[in-house]
Amino acid sequence: MSENKEINASLEKLREEIDGIDAGILELLNKRANIAIDIANIKRKTSLKFYSPERERAILERITELNKGPFPNDALKVIFREIMSASLSLEEPLKVAYLGPEGTFTNLAAMRHFGSSARYIPVDSIKAVFDETESGMVNYGVVPIENSNEGVVSYTLDMFMDYDLKISAEVLLEVSHNLLSKSGEREKVKKIYSHPQATAQCRVWLEASMPNIPILESTSTARAAEIASQDEEAAAIASELAARVYDLQFVERHIEDNKNNYTRFLVISEDYPSKSGKDKTSILFSVKDRPGALYDVLLPFRKSKINLTKIESRPSKRRAWEYIFFVDMEGHIEDKKVRKAVEGIKETCLYLKHLGSYPIDERTERE
Repeated sequence: MSENKEINASLEKLREEIDGIDAGILELLNKRANIAIDIANIKRKTSLKFYSPERERAILERITELNKGPFPNDALKVIFREIMSASLSLEEPLKVAYLGPEGTFTNLAAMRHFGSSARYIPVDSIKAVFDETESGMVNYGVVPIENSNEGVVSYTLDMFMDYDLKISAEVLLEVSHNLLSKSGEREKVKKIYSHPQATAQCRVWLEASMPNIPILESTSTARAAEIASQDEEAAAIASELAARVYDLQFVERHIEDNKNNYTRFLVISEDYPSKSGKDKTSILFSVKDRPGALYDVLLPFRKSKINLTKIESRPSKRRAWEYIFFVDMEGHIEDKKVRKAVEGIKETCLYLKHLGSYPIDERTERE
């Protein structure tokens, strides 16, 4: 009995210490918020931009360098991103357009990058994301560019031909699909809705586990979840965020066939950030229809020892048999060798467009 009293007393003492620490954290958060408001007033008077991605990245890097544990760095980054997002909302909330509706993986990627305090505006197409961003109705747009299993999102590449916007960041999101319904009971599922790409990523599981259930196409995984929320016999393949948004239960979690399933998203805006030290540059170009033309374009990058991390070709849709190449490379356009190589291919190209230089998502580096 006395032993239990000692244990309870020890627990109570430790909990009191945590309460005291929590009070201190709260006081410091509000102190930080007041300083953020002072910074906002200075920026307002001097017409400086409220959001500085370079500053945000520097803070996250400094915090993780200072961290001695045991608190994990990944969790620490999430916490500080939310702190910065909330602080920025006191200055001037960011407006971010994304491919909607609410609960899509693009929505999730946007929240991962900007935090939950930004103002998120769902639109019904990738083109609409570009329209909203170019018109200045939003500060940033978020669009999918490629999936590790299903490949490039061609429509996003096409949009860069028509809009004068830059890539300011990339977000690599691990994609996990779930089968959701109102009841969460598998035997009640008579039809399944999802986006074709999500369905393709779960094909093996669906054939083995739901062999005679019809699969119906929807415009997005979130729209599929919305339909399932209104139909007792329907299920949706969608994200955990969609489950929360549309109040759905899990029939089965993680039904994707390949567990190493990532989608890369691009953050688009009017400009791109300055060098961070770990950057990626993206360009679009087309070449003359002659033997060795592509080799001649790529040669300057080889000579400068620039690593090309991606090259994708697309029909230009402007001239028969003309192709547009989308290229990612390591380095920033402000790097001397990168700028020299890009400048050096201008004469060889029919068309050349620098899409932006931006920090490499750390999850890309881990892969």
